[in-house]
Amino acid sequence: MSSRFYSVLLLSILIACSPPEKEENPKEILANQMEEHLKTEVLDKWYPQAIDTVDGGFLSNFSYNFIPGDKQEKMIVTQSRHLWTNAKASLKYPEVDYYKQGAEQGFIFLRDQMWDYEYGGFHWLVDKQGNQIGDPMKTAYGNAFGIFALAAYYNASKDEAALKLAKEAFYWLENHAHDSINGGYYQHLNPNGTPISRPLETPSTSDLGYKDQNSSIHLLEAFTELYLVWPEPIVKRRLEEILLLIRDQIVTDKGYLTLFLSPEWKPITFVDSTEEIIAAHHLLDHVSFGHDVETGFLMIEASEALGRKNDSTTHKVAKKMIDHALENGWDEAVGGFYDEGYYFRNGYRVTHDTKNWWAQAEGMNALLLMAELYPDDFRNYYGKFEQLWKYTDTYLIDHEHGDWYSGGLDKQPELKTVGKGNIWKGIYHHYRSLDHCIDRLREMSERME
Repeated sequence: MSSRFYSVLLLSILIACSPPEKEENPKEILANQMEEHLKTEVLDKWYPQAIDTVDGGFLSNFSYNFIPGDKQEKMIVTQSRHLWTNAKASLKYPEVDYYKQGAEQGFIFLRDQMWDYEYGGFHWLVDKQGNQIGDPMKTAYGNAFGIFALAAYYNASKDEAALKLAKEAFYWLENHAHDSINGGYYQHLNPNGTPISRPLETPSTSDLGYKDQNSSIHLLEAFTELYLVWPEPIVKRRLEEILLLIRDQIVTDKGYLTLFLSPEWKPITFVDSTEEIIAAHHLLDHVSFGHDVETGFLMIEASEALGRKNDSTTHKVAKKMIDHALENGWDEAVGGFYDEGYYFRNGYRVTHDTKNWWAQAEGMNALLLMAELYPDDFRNYYGKFEQLWKYTDTYLIDHEHGDWYSGGLDKQPELKTVGKGNIWKGIYHHYRSLDHCIDRLREMSERME
C-alpha cells in the first residue's frame, strides 16, 4: 500500500480519537449578541455624533433616524449621563479614542458651563452654548448626577480636577440640601441653595417641596460611585444613611417605593380619594415598577461598595421589590414590565400598561442579578431575563436606525418615528444594563465550565 494510504488512515484515526469540539456556552453566545448590539446599534449611533465639537458637552436631541435637532438644550442630567457613559466606555473599549475625548469634553462643559460660580451647585438647564435658561431652581437630583459623572470620569482619567469638582458638589449638597434633623435630602433648592419648603395647603399635582424616591435612589447611586474613588468617612455616612432611608422607610411593606414624601418622610398618598382624584395625582402616587427593579439593584450595589458582607436584610428587601414587580407589573404574554399600577381601596390593578425603555433596561439588569443570587428560585429569574431580552430585541430595539424606541411598540407603535434623543432620553440606562449583563453572563458562563 502507498504511503499516502497510511497517511490518510493515520489522519482518520487521529480525528476519530480526538475529543469533540467544545460547544460554546449559551450564556457566552448571548453575551456576544448583546455586546454586538451595544457596540453597533447603540454606542456607534450616539458617538461621536453626540459630542458637540462646537460648543462643548453633548447634543441631546435626535430624530428617530439620528438626525440632530435644530434646538439643543442641555440639562445637567443628560450631560452628566453622557459624560458617565463615555467615561465607562473609555475603560471598556480603550482602543476607541473618541470615548476619552468625549469624556474630557463632557467634564469641561460641566465645570465651565454648568457649574454656578456665583452660588455653587449645578444649573438645571442651559442653552447649547452653556447659558442658564428657564427656571433657575436647582435640584438634589441634578447635582447627584453631576457627582455620579465626575466620579466615574475621575476613575477613568485620574484627572484630579474632576475629583476636586466632585468633592465641591458633594459639600455643596451637604451644606444646602442635607436635612440634619430628619435625614436625607431636600430635592428642590433656590439658586442660592436654600431648600424650597412645601406650603401648608391642600396637596396639588406639583411635587414642589416634597422629598422623593427618585432623587434619593440617584443620590444613593452617586454616593456609591463617589465612595469608590473617595472613601471619606462623611461620604460613607451619607451613603449608609440614604441606603437605610430607602430600604427601611421609602420601600413599603408590600415591596414597592413610595414616590413622594413630606420633609418628615410621611408618605403622600391619595388612596382614600376618588378615582378621578387619584388619576389626576398619579405622578405623585402610584407603583413605578421601573424604579422598583432599578432600586433593588442600586441597594445591593451600595451595600457591596460599603463592604457589607452577607447583607441579608438589603438582599431580602431588594428581592422583595423585584418579586413584587414580577407578580404585579409583568406581562406574562410577551414579557416586559408595565409602567404603573395602583393599590385602590377595592384592590390592585395595572393603571398604565405601556412599557418605557428604561424600565426594561433596568429590569434586565435586576433579573440577571437575581438569577445569579437565587438560581434555584421558583420564579425562574433567568427565564424571565431571557424573555425580557427577547421582548427588547423584538419591540424596543430599532434594528434599522439604531438605538431603542422610547417605549415598546407592542403597546405604542406610534413611537417608531418619535425621536431617539431628548433631554430625558439618552443612553445611560441601556448602556449600564447591557454592560452589566454582558459581564455577568460571561462570569456565569465561566463558572459553568
